Amino acid sequence: MSTQQTTHTTTQKQQLSPAIYRLLEKRGLKGASLEEFLSWDLKKLPNLMAMQDIDVAAKKILECMDQNKTIGIYGDYDVDGTTSCALFYHFFKLFDIEAKMIQPSRFIEGYGLHPSSVDKAIGQDIELLITVDCGITNNEAADYAKERGLDLIITDHHKDARSEMPEALAIVNPNRRDEPADNPLKVLAGVGVAFAICVKIRTLLEERGETPPTLYPLLQFVAIGTICDLAKLTPVNLKLVRHGLSQLTSSKYPGVKAFFTPEERQNKFCSSEKLSFFIGPMINSKGRLDHPEKALNLLCAADGTEAYENFSHLEISNKERKLIQAEVFEGARKQIMSSLGDHEHLISIAYQEDWHEGVIGIVASKLVETFKVPAIVFSNAEEEGIIKASARSAGDLSIFDCLNNCADLFVKFGGHKAAAGLSMPKENLDEFIRRMNEQLVEIPAIQRTVQNFYDIEIAAEEITPKLVKELEMLEPFGMGNEKPVFKMKGFNIDNFDLLKDVHVRWNLSSSNGQKKLRGISFNYIDKWGCEHPEELFKAQSRNELCAYFTLGINRFKGNEYVQLMVERISSQDI
Repeated sequence: MSTQQTTHTTTQKQQLSPAIYRLLEKRGLKGASLEEFLSWDLKKLPNLMAMQDIDVAAKKILECMDQNKTIGIYGDYDVDGTTSCALFYHFFKLFDIEAKMIQPSRFIEGYGLHPSSVDKAIGQDIELLITVDCGITNNEAADYAKERGLDLIITDHHKDARSEMPEALAIVNPNRRDEPADNPLKVLAGVGVAFAICVKIRTLLEERGETPPTLYPLLQFVAIGTICDLAKLTPVNLKLVRHGLSQLTSSKYPGVKAFFTPEERQNKFCSSEKLSFFIGPMINSKGRLDHPEKALNLLCAADGTEAYENFSHLEISNKERKLIQAEVFEGARKQIMSSLGDHEHLISIAYQEDWHEGVIGIVASKLVETFKVPAIVFSNAEEEGIIKASARSAGDLSIFDCLNNCADLFVKFGGHKAAAGLSMPKENLDEFIRRMNEQLVEIPAIQRTVQNFYDIEIAAEEITPKLVKELEMLEPFGMGNEKPVFKMKGFNIDNFDLLKDVHVRWNLSSSNGQKKLRGISFNYIDKWGCEHPEELFKAQSRNELCAYFTLGINRFKGNEYVQLMVERISSQDI
């Protein structure tokens, strides 16, 4: 049992804060469902090997390992694809096998497996190519691999959206058409599927009397990929991610260790937010601007020197990415603002020919945050007359299903419920906008918009370090297990500071002045639907203020204090 697991189990036995009980009750967690939600027990996982073709795939891989054949791993350029590649790389290293890594460029090959990728694999003398986080819709590339005599195994988790599945030695995908609808493994990210195959190979080795090394450290990559790919946190993913998170700050992988400061490595706890807002964007940054190889090289680094060199590349890329992203977002935001009228705003769709393709996905996500509706951002593709887009959903809407209803307009598209990508002739844009709006107007707003909700109301006096520590036992937070949002009344704004003209640092106190609280709001100024801090400060003399926030611990130079991550503060009539 890990240190964090021990701490977690002890916490359950202690008397919890009343706010935690109210929160658990609000989320419908009690009895057996609460026990399952909090469980770390990997023995109670659904059978990770219960997927079509996994037996075929594992036996073929093991055969290649035994015969010293050259194995190649082909992964997508995002966090899920990169961590999947790294997971397989380190798995094979356990057996002194040096697998060859291939990733496409977003700007040259584009997403998925391509005939040129097959040629590249053959050029590197690869005899078995394993895709991770892609391949389920790449029928033409699979046919080409067969024609060239390259053995191909496809592992993926995206929707099986073509009229037929590609031809390959094996296709391991919990979302392929012939998997049971109630298969609990459908929630796995690509890296979770890769891990399941490694588990199956290890099982085969045990069955023939060998004692293979533990795969437990590989869960670190499962945690990063699962959280950053927004995979749904059902009990299967919760267990896998918890065990991965518990190892991150003490990781022995030089590339993972590089993401943590010496101070952070002293802390046993790693929050899912560290993955979502730092590690994930850093890994993604290189692939968004040019080629993703530096990120993969980092995760596969053999020593600290190699890790530091590649991490430095990511730091530079991430800074550049932020600048480009800010410029594209502002342009997209202005487009949307200028299109608003008396009619209901159903979806944010923006296009500019020179927007950087590598950041349009993040910009789409930020438009969802801003306008609370689905968003699709287009830029020009390499091909003349073709535009490509990243789409992000809002609420419980399946953006994949909406796009599928417009599939005749596209050159290609793919993705899942929360996010998707597409390419289409520019001349189809107006028709596409019309049809998307036509669909959405028929769907209840509560299903297709981001709702301003909160979990429970809390008093200022209840916000304590003990409460925040107890919230950590509910980690990881993410899709399907969102970080709790609290509502608070009965407080005053003592003062506030503007940081870089867009962020706000709040100093708050309870109405009786006895409880002092500190908060921060990022990108708050001019945020859609939020009152300016000056207006709130003036209004509090006549109106009661109401704050919505999440809670965390700010750790800096050995000091810790409770910090409110304020989403919005509003004034209302008393």
